[in-house]
Amino acid sequence: MVALIVLLLLLAIFGGLGFVAHVLWFVLIAALILWVIGFFVGGVESGRRRWYGRW
Repeated sequence: MVALIVLLLLLAIFGGLGFVAHVLWFVLIAALILWVIGFFVGGVESGRRRWYGRW
């Protein structure tokens, strides 16, 4: 009986970790996309100021 409870507990833990890791991949991809967008938008703005000086 104890082995069955331990087995169910391990399955629940590893199943939960798999789901959380899967969700974290989507969070990571979304954060990476936002960072790239911010990098290019910020890079263009700072690049104009650096090249032209007046902007």
